[in-house]
Amino acid sequence: MNNGQRYEPLTVPRRVILGPGPSSANPRVLRAMSLPIIGYLDPAFFELLDELSGMLGEVFKTNQRAFAVAGAGSAGMEAGLVSLAQPGDTVIICSYGYFCERQIIMSERLGFNVVPLRTEWGRSMDPHVLADALKEHPETQLVVGIHAETSAGTLHPIAEFARLAHEAGAMFMTDVVTSLAGCELEFDEWDLDFAYSGSQKCLAAPPGISPVALSERGLDYIRNRPKPPTSWYLDLQLIADYWGPDHIAHHTAPVSMIYGLREAVGMALNEGLSARWERHAANASALRAGLRALNLELPVPEDERLDQLTLVRLPKGVDDVKLRNQLLDEYSIEVGRGLGEFAGKIIRVGLMGESCVPANVFALLNALEKILPEHGFEVANGVAAAAASAQLVKQPSPLFTG
Repeated sequence: MNNGQRYEPLTVPRRVILGPGPSSANPRVLRAMSLPIIGYLDPAFFELLDELSGMLGEVFKTNQRAFAVAGAGSAGMEAGLVSLAQPGDTVIICSYGYFCERQIIMSERLGFNVVPLRTEWGRSMDPHVLADALKEHPETQLVVGIHAETSAGTLHPIAEFARLAHEAGAMFMTDVVTSLAGCELEFDEWDLDFAYSGSQKCLAAPPGISPVALSERGLDYIRNRPKPPTSWYLDLQLIADYWGPDHIAHHTAPVSMIYGLREAVGMALNEGLSARWERHAANASALRAGLRALNLELPVPEDERLDQLTLVRLPKGVDDVKLRNQLLDEYSIEVGRGLGEFAGKIIRVGLMGESCVPANVFALLNALEKILPEHGFEVANGVAAAAASAQLVKQPSPLFTG
């Protein structure tokens, strides 16, 4: 006990967060989250919801419904599933990574007739696999696919998935947790029905709220389904009605999280989406140039990999846990571990949002140059930074001031 207080103010270590999420939150976002609390039915708060809804529409590239689900990206995922299909419906899930498998688990718990289409991790899924499955299951209600599969570091052709689903009379929902504000995403042009994301990756806000976009087709289905969704809290119609012009009371909105999301989305729009996409692409290219100079293998083919997250195969004899702990303890750099089929075989390096700057690329490459020889993998001094610098000369990273 100190000065009569049982507990001192909370402190946490400062990290360079280069994992699969969260990314670092900009001080401007944290400052917004410290603003005074107002009621979730206050007219001033409704003005904020109206503004943020329009801003989210710009980020999703939609003129339809854009709002946020109170909860992490997994809440957005379950809201889409429970709202767009009913127990007994056939739901096709394109599975090529750990988070696709989570969609399967959720769908089975919801009582759907789940048809999993499992394809190779670390590769983009061929749309012909989906086309064949839709022919076998013409009764399909919903097709689900992830745009940017974080566990596998892959990008997938969701516009083609959506086209095939609609031709078969089904709806299409997608996970854009890692792709929103980090690479091209066109909700209306690609004719998506539902897309859910997270606040904590390329938007660079703290985790805990899920930005979403919903088509009018999807909303009409929910309004007219024979029975309402089995989850009241995650009913997308009820949430959309709270964010809509009438602001019909539903849940107690996470006021401070919405402040932070508004500020993060505003910063993304101030930077410009194209510039933000290019920043992620340029820094990812620099990182990969440096990793190749260290003779490290990048298992995902170049035209199928994410800019926001890079998979690095560990050399033989390099222990995953020891390497990651050493980066954390000695350099305060966090990278991600492998999941599922990649567990123990790779590390995942995220360059997203606030964390996606050249300084972090060089910090990680320099740390790996020092650490890898201690694990029996020899590298030449200075080659990684030189390769990354040369790549940034060819493809400069747009200035990000925050």
